[in-house]
Amino acid sequence: MSAQQVLFDKPGPKAIARYRILAVIGALFIGAILAWILWRMEQRGQLTAAKWSPFLTASAWTNYYLPAIWDTLRAALTAIVISVILGLALAMGRMSDIGLIKWATTVFVEFFRAVPVLIMMIFTFYYLTSNADWFPNASAPFTGVVVGLVLYNSSVICEVIRSGVSSLPKGQREAGLSIGLSGPQTRRMILVPQALTSMLPSLVSQVIVILKDTALGYIILYPELLTRARQLGSAEANVLPAYLVAAAMFVLINYTLSKVAEGVENRQRRRNANAAKPKKGDDATEPAGAAGHADRSMEFNKQTEAM
Repeated sequence: MSAQQVLFDKPGPKAIARYRILAVIGALFIGAILAWILWRMEQRGQLTAAKWSPFLTASAWTNYYLPAIWDTLRAALTAIVISVILGLALAMGRMSDIGLIKWATTVFVEFFRAVPVLIMMIFTFYYLTSNADWFPNASAPFTGVVVGLVLYNSSVICEVIRSGVSSLPKGQREAGLSIGLSGPQTRRMILVPQALTSMLPSLVSQVIVILKDTALGYIILYPELLTRARQLGSAEANVLPAYLVAAAMFVLINYTLSKVAEGVENRQRRRNANAAKPKKGDDATEPAGAAGHADRSMEFNKQTEAM
């Protein structure tokens, strides 16, 4: 009996019929909720052509949405790159054999994991604006968003990598030490690369969180997608449709990012599976060698008996 059969019993005809009935009921329930939302929007005049026609004009995209997408991606990509690099460094520090480095990185990670992202953004923004003599005010919103995202998400990525290393078999570390590598070299060359591959889904989820959390920048006046949608809604008197279009853009960007990461993960799994398969030459050589060894053994035994 396989593990899959132990963990999951194949449903019978009655169970399949029951699942189908529940699926139909759930679909009808969701459809009823969507119909009620559309009815309420119609009652409030949110589905009229005047509310949605501004999205068909070029000014709505060139003045609002396209700059908003660029500012959102710019802050997100900057935060992602710095967070991954800093998170990797923090993970190496938390696994370090030096007590002082391990203690300092642990305090850093545990502190910034506990502080909300919005508080760090606001603190950074007001600190920079109060010191405008050495830092330009125009860059304060962008810097506040990036700093808040980096401090929190680098701590989370650090824990993701560390948990990935902890989940690896102990033989991986012992193998590295047996060939003469030191502890840091074993972690850097053997353990961490495997942990990054195994924890790729969690890392992708954290990247999507970074992209979505850029919306918190509207509190400190950063012109990201949510802020631009609010400005467009105020200018055209269609706040709800503007927010719905912005939400659809967030969904599209996150879905595209998740699909790209899924493709990378599948490619990596296929590469590992192909690397684990034995080569045809090795399969053909081994039986031949074994047969030759058996023939030589029989010939040696005959010669011994003759003597």
